[in-house]
Amino acid sequence: QVQLVESGGGLVQAGGSLRLSCAASGRTFSSYAMAWFRQAPGKERAFVARISASGGSTSYADSVKGRVTISRDNAKNTVYLKMNSLKPEDTAVYYCAAARSRYIVVSEVQYDYWGQGTQVTVSS
Repeated sequence: QVQLVESGGGLVQAGGSLRLSCAASGRTFSSYAMAWFRQAPGKERAFVARISASGGSTSYADSVKGRVTISRDNAKNTVYLKMNSLKPEDTAVYYCAAARSRYIVVSEVQYDYWGQGTQVTVSS
């Protein structure tokens, strides 16, 4: 079992930055691929960024590419999402997720564990 707890969300003005954190329980964090998703009001959950178990591979949604960086610290059992140049359309609840794979996992249904989410609100 892996438990995920997100933090770092909040209210920020457009153009600002935030760094989200996702702390994972368990001793096998370094064996899990991780990802961030988000769900805006009235919309379906959407992929934001993903990272392999080692951190050596990453990929991003087109909507955030160039503004967002996913990273992980396996010694701290934590994955991060650094977001810059935030826009009002980035407003959403952000979730981290874990998949039992050393490689990047593309399919959302393969993510086995999910956090409770952290709210990000970007004001214009």
